[in-house]
Amino acid sequence: MPISRFLSKAAPIAARILLGLLFVVTGLNGFLDFLPRPTAPMPEGAAAFAGAMMKTGYLMQLVAGTQLAAGLMLLVGRFVPLALTLLAPVLVNIICFHVFLAPSGLGPGVLALVLELYLVWTRRAAFGPVIAFR
Repeated sequence: MPISRFLSKAAPIAARILLGLLFVVTGLNGFLDFLPRPTAPMPEGAAAFAGAMMKTGYLMQLVAGTQLAAGLMLLVGRFVPLALTLLAPVLVNIICFHVFLAPSGLGPGVLALVLELYLVWTRRAAFGPVIAFR
């Protein structure tokens, strides 16, 4: 098998598993709080936003549950277009949060966004009806 054919088959699987692991871990962390917290204080606007989300009593759990469910779908390779659709607004919020409120943590969000966009591209046939101009 030529290397280009191998990469065209292996790269989407690797991206799917990497993105799935990222969101399974962060989703579980939303419930179990096992990842270390940053030592530097959060900027004022970021702390206010995160505090407001926590004060709702449900929003952080909803986001963590969505991340966990979508991450598991990606890891097992089932309902991948649904998982990517569920993660899209989460990723938009992650990117906007870091661009506007806490720029120092932007790296992982950009990585997740790149993986998401790559996977959407590799499964573009599944998204065609959603973006068709009619």
